[in-house]
Amino acid sequence: MSTPDLDDYLRLFAAYGDDIQSVYMAPNDTRYSLLFEQVMRLLVQDSAFNATLPHPLRQTALRYRDGDAPTVRHMHWPENRHFLLSDLHDLLRLRQAAAERRGRTV
Repeated sequence: MSTPDLDDYLRLFAAYGDDIQSVYMAPNDTRYSLLFEQVMRLLVQDSAFNATLPHPLRQTALRYRDGDAPTVRHMHWPENRHFLLSDLHDLLRLRQAAAERRGRTV
């Protein structure tokens, strides 16, 4: 139970460049649809890293994967997907900075 880990998420976000931090400001932008789907697939996997992520984030991913109608309807809107991606990205960057301060390279 080792993947996904912080590095997996960071690599995924890195493919979209530095402008990912402003994703929530582009509510009608569909460029991040694939990223959202990929993130959802990572979030539902069992891993030590995922177990440290906020429970509501993982629960949303599980409900989305399972086709929960209210969750799928809510995540249908790009601005909701972008908000989730933005929050996750911020959390990952904080975890990356903490790891680097501890002397671990990411």
